[in-house]
Formats: sequence, structure tokens, C-alpha cells
Amino acid sequence: MIILAILASILVTVIATILVLNFRTPEKEPNHRVDRCYRIHDPQLKREMGVLLGPTIVGGNRIQVLQNGDEIFPAMLAAIGAAQRTITFETYIYWSGSIGERFAEALIERARAGVSVHVMLDWIGCDKISPDLLVRMQAAGIEIARYHAVHWFTLGRLNNRTHRKVLTVDGLVSFTGGVGIADQWLGHAQDPAHWRDMHFKVVGPVSAQMQAAFLDNWIKTTGHVLHGEAYFPAIEPCGDLEMQMFVSSPEGGSDSMRLMYLTAITAAERSIDIEAAYFVPDRLMIRELIAARRRGVRIRLIVPGSHIDAKTVGIASKHQWGTLLEHGIEVNLYQPTMLHCKMLIFDELMVSVGSTNFDMRSFELNDEASLNVYDKRFAREMTAVFERDLICCAPYTLGHWQGRSLRERFDEMVLFPLRSQM
Repeated sequence: MIILAILASILVTVIATILVLNFRTPEKEPNHRVDRCYRIHDPQLKREMGVLLGPTIVGGNRIQVLQNGDEIFPAMLAAIGAAQRTITFETYIYWSGSIGERFAEALIERARAGVSVHVMLDWIGCDKISPDLLVRMQAAGIEIARYHAVHWFTLGRLNNRTHRKVLTVDGLVSFTGGVGIADQWLGHAQDPAHWRDMHFKVVGPVSAQMQAAFLDNWIKTTGHVLHGEAYFPAIEPCGDLEMQMFVSSPEGGSDSMRLMYLTAITAAERSIDIEAAYFVPDRLMIRELIAARRRGVRIRLIVPGSHIDAKTVGIASKHQWGTLLEHGIEVNLYQPTMLHCKMLIFDELMVSVGSTNFDMRSFELNDEASLNVYDKRFAREMTAVFERDLICCAPYTLGHWQGRSLRERFDEMVLFPLRSQM
């Protein structure tokens, strides 16, 4: 009996330690100070974004905006089908279903044709993929790695997920955005069963940075360095857009994405448009958004309405809206279906899109990747997209927030302290 008690005590201690390592909240709120030294249109912004915070901003790129599954999946599948040498693909969600099957078939066909295919799947995000699908892919020669799969040496990092979504073909053509490989993303956001999202096809020198974003986690997980001309070919300029692929990870400095956002918010002088599937900012972000509003910046926010896959996130998010609304920040609830877009537009010049949500999990726990584009014409195009989504929204006012029921307020109070884990 004494031995059993000792073993039980050890087991409880181990479980408690794992829970503490994975689900502890930050010891203190972030309190970075980013002074306002320049504007979005000032060349100094790009200099510091490309040196102080992220990879070098490179020109000579072009981009194609893909709206919803009807545009996104055919473009990705066509690029995969045209691959001649290499395919690298990292995603948070890959679930069994019709679109998962189509991607598997496309990847298998290319692998059998001699293309080197490497797929990075998040261990938790891809929990709904069937073992049979994985066996078939591996039997065709596809290399598959699972990010932070359960091993004794990863038990303290189970809460760190790769949320990146990056596909690169032959080192030349890349895709990123918010879309996972699951049937919810099929269609054109026509009803609650089909989600609203965006993805982006990129061609040009920035594809090398997008390839490097994939390799970051591939090397961490497998120890295998993929390199050479098949993965990093010489890329000639093919457009006129300046871009950078910005990545963040708790292992490599989780504050980098937050600092990038803070720098852009601090530099904005006219407008900030935010489209966010999950909007749970920390106090620092709220402080800087309010500071921007006080200096006259118009801030418009689009978030999911009643259709949201993570109800707890929506509840925790609403707890903070009162402060934002009191300062004139516009909050709009997307009505037709689940809104899964992640986009920020600053002063109709800088656009940031990719996998990063405007929440503490993306800033502190997840591996994320966001593509920053510095171009007036593209920013105007994305502002038009934002405003088309705005038409499908219901404004949420301070009166709505003040009129919340006691049950809503209670749920917020319970869930808000856990916001960093959502």
C-alpha cells in the first residue's frame, strides 16, 4: 500500500508539472514601450521592420488574392500538380474529408512522379486526419512530420503549436493565409457550413523567405536540413511589390509578432482596419490601440458574430470591448458564417496577412507566419475587400455592450483570466 501511495503521488506530481508547464498564464502582462518616432509612410518604418524586427523586405514580387475555398483550393491544387522538383507544406489543420482526400491524391501523384514532398502537420490541429490517409501518403514517398507529437521530451511543450500555413512549390510559388485543409473551407462562404477566409498566392523573391518559414519547424522536428537549388533556386523579380515573410515562435522569441504589430499601430496616423477570427488582445495592445485612436486614427474591427467555432474565445473577447467602444473604436460582427480571416491594414499602405490571430495565443504560444506587403495599390485592394465584408456585418455599439445579460457578464468573468490559453 505504501508503494502504491508513493507511485500515485509521483504520478500526480508528474501530471501537475505537465499541466503547469503547458497551461500556465504569463507571469506578467507585456509592457513593451514602442515610442512613436515615424509614420507608416516614412521609409524608416520599412528599414526597421526589415532589420530590427524581421527578415529583409524584398521587392520584385506579385500577389494574387484568393477568396474562400472556391478560389483557394483550385489554385493550391494546380500549383501542386505543376510541381517539378519540390513541395513543402505546413498547416495547422488537415482533416479527413473531400478536400483532404483531394490534397492527398495530388501530393501522392507528384511524389510518385519523383517530386520530393515534405508535409508538416500540427499534432493537435491535425487530430482528425485518418491514419489510413497518412499511411497512403507515406507509402507514396511523402515525408510527413508531426509538430510536437507526444514524446517524453515534448511534454513541456504540448501547448506550443504550429499555426503556420505555408505551401511552397519548387521554391518559386508560395501560398499563405488563414485556410486549413478541411471541408468547412469549401464553397464561397455561402452559409454557416462554409467559412469565410482568404489565402494569397505569391511569386517572386519573397518565396525564399516563405520556404525558410517552413524549414524552421521542419529542422526543429526532423533535424533534416532541406537545401540546395531545388529548394532555394535563383528567383528573378517578377512584379513590383515589396514584401517580407514574418515568423514568430516561443522558441525563437515569441514577442516578435507582437512587436511588429505594435510598431505598425504606433506609426499609424489615419486608419487601422483589423479583420480577426479571434480577437483577444492583451492590455498592452488595447493601450496602444486607444493611444492611436486618441491621436485621430480611425480603427475598424471585424470579428465573428454568432457563428464562431470557439465560443469561449468569443465570450472572453467581448469582456474588453467596452473600453474600445468608449474610445470610438468601431466593432462589427460578421453575420453570414464563421469569419476566419486574419488581416491588418495600416494607413492604406501596409497589409499584414497570414496565420496570426490578434490574440495572446498567437503572440505567446503558437508558431505563426504573417506576410507583410508594403504597397498602396494592394492596400487599397484589401481595403475594398474589408469594406465588402463590412457590408455583411452588424455594428456592435457601446449600448449593446452595456446591455449584456448577467449570464454573459458572468461567463466573461470566468473565461477572461484564461484568455492566453484560448
